[in-house]
Amino acid sequence: MLPAIRRVTSGSLTTVRKAQGLQVAQVAFGSRTGFDGKNVTAVQRSEGGSRHARTISHTAPSRSSLNSVLQQKEEGGIIKGEGKKEGPLGQPEHAVISTFDLFSIGVGPSSSHTVGPMRAGNIFINDLKDLGMLERVRITSYGSLAATGKGHHTPQAILLGLEGSDPETIEAGTIPARYQAMLDTKSIMLGGHHTIHYDHNRDMIWRYDQVLPAHPNGMRFSVFDEGGDMLATNEYFSVGGGFVVNEKTKTAGENMFYKGVDKRAVHSARLSQSSSGTDATDGEKDADPSHPPYPFKNGETLLALSRRHNMTIAQIVYDNELSFGYTDEEIHDKLLRIWAVMDDCIRTGVSTSEKTLPGRLGLHRRAPMLYRRLMRGFYPALAPSFSGYQRISEGERASGEIDSPDGFDGQPYNGNVAGVKGGPTKRESPVRRPAARVVGQFDHPLLPVPPRKTTIPAVDFLSCYAIAVNEVNAAGGRIVTSPTNGASGVIPSVLKYIIEFVSDDPQKSITTFLLTAAAVGMLFKRGSTISAAEGGCQAEVGVACSMAAAGFAACMGAPPETVLQAAEIGIEHNLGLTCDPIDGLVQVPCIERNSLGAVKAVTAAQLAMASDTVYRVSLDQAIEAMRLTAADMSVKYKETSLSGLATTVKIPLTVPTW
Repeated sequence: MLPAIRRVTSGSLTTVRKAQGLQVAQVAFGSRTGFDGKNVTAVQRSEGGSRHARTISHTAPSRSSLNSVLQQKEEGGIIKGEGKKEGPLGQPEHAVISTFDLFSIGVGPSSSHTVGPMRAGNIFINDLKDLGMLERVRITSYGSLAATGKGHHTPQAILLGLEGSDPETIEAGTIPARYQAMLDTKSIMLGGHHTIHYDHNRDMIWRYDQVLPAHPNGMRFSVFDEGGDMLATNEYFSVGGGFVVNEKTKTAGENMFYKGVDKRAVHSARLSQSSSGTDATDGEKDADPSHPPYPFKNGETLLALSRRHNMTIAQIVYDNELSFGYTDEEIHDKLLRIWAVMDDCIRTGVSTSEKTLPGRLGLHRRAPMLYRRLMRGFYPALAPSFSGYQRISEGERASGEIDSPDGFDGQPYNGNVAGVKGGPTKRESPVRRPAARVVGQFDHPLLPVPPRKTTIPAVDFLSCYAIAVNEVNAAGGRIVTSPTNGASGVIPSVLKYIIEFVSDDPQKSITTFLLTAAAVGMLFKRGSTISAAEGGCQAEVGVACSMAAAGFAACMGAPPETVLQAAEIGIEHNLGLTCDPIDGLVQVPCIERNSLGAVKAVTAAQLAMASDTVYRVSLDQAIEAMRLTAADMSVKYKETSLSGLATTVKIPLTVPTW
């Protein structure tokens, strides 16, 4: 029998000490394991110090076993109860979090599978530094995080996080080279200064057949000494939007949604989602300076605050930000910084010279071609001020013009996905020939309609902007999580649309739009989810569409009730939207879906404003409907690539090789 284990809690890390001088390997979350591809060897030291091994038969789990395990977890999942979340992660007292936690700068392609794991690795290393335990580490990923992790760049994110990199400051262009160097040298530099041996096949384990109880996107980090004894371990959960929680952030009164890696550097007001007892349903202001002055928990209480204090939704969120320690100037600068990154992402997407996106799909980038076509005379006056490219007139080719991807220059697509002319390609596919055009019979009683070209330039720009952002995201570029990476094209494209075609005061529009959209995002985060692993794509593109619709209506001067009705229309017509990415990549259907989400957001806002507060479904009811839909949705459609397009398009499930 193994001796008792004494666990010491320090920060958010559970450490395992040697009891009575005896070396213990079977501790905490199970035995120390080594994976040899077929068998798991659990090593245990006896009281006399001798080591013996027992081999446990292990076979790689099948897709059907993953289905079974995830379905069982889903049935007892965290989205239960009437109007609230129950289970390990609980529910905060009110919905208010910082706008700058909801909108954060990061890298693609996924907020839950890239940004969150990178942040988790960074948190773990900071705890190890405090304890002086920078030794060999092992990482285990579970559930959705394991099922689509490779296509979502999860391995790169975790390892770079362990090296101390942060999603907001890391240079996106260096990620592939740094990751490859780790694999080649079999070493990583913990915290940026302590080099350890790292064997990718042994030290990163993918348990896509298991789901940790708290959330489908679970990670377990463990550290071992030179003798192989476990020193410390912790579990982290990437709950969507780049937010990371663990055991310690479940304690009462602590805000599990802040994004600070080091809690000591986070303003105290952002660590708590409690209030002084004021019931926000009556619209009363919280007088405690350590709490947000205008706490709200749903759309009803937000409207009550707005009516009682005669404030717009953006003004309420702005004043709450002041309670988080920001000054007026800091709020203004941070909002403009967020927009600057969004705008730069659009510019990068439409001007890139890259022809295809990474991954086995060999997907062509379309944003440069779409933008080039739009700039050919539709709105020539915008060309110098927006893109820096010269005006392109009919029959002319301007210097500095954006070249379209291969296959879009009026020639039939020839299957060359590598974009290499006159030489061998990395991947060949059958030549696509134009199909014979059906024009109809001219001797029929019902004559065919003659072809015509209809352009809706503003809407076309809206779609182009959304596609541009998500192509940058799919390539692992710099983006703004808004509220997730998979839906990062909706909000920037709608805001760009407002600035280019609607607003006469861009800075005011930026501030109003982002703060209003943030309020709606907070309601979804409290009342339902923004994680595709919990709720499918309705939790990502659906929520982003709702947020953008609210922001658009606010910028059009709509009253708060109409703003929330625009948000309701935006989510109502995304209910049930599934997340079934092909090959685990954030490309198909994600990129086009953002374009449609942006168009739908503008339409939702216009419909709400035209309806003049005549509606039957409230935003709170729609959010509750989304929560119930998420609970009922099959796990196959929750970012696992187990059904839908991920299986009808014949590319196998992406599973890392052990």
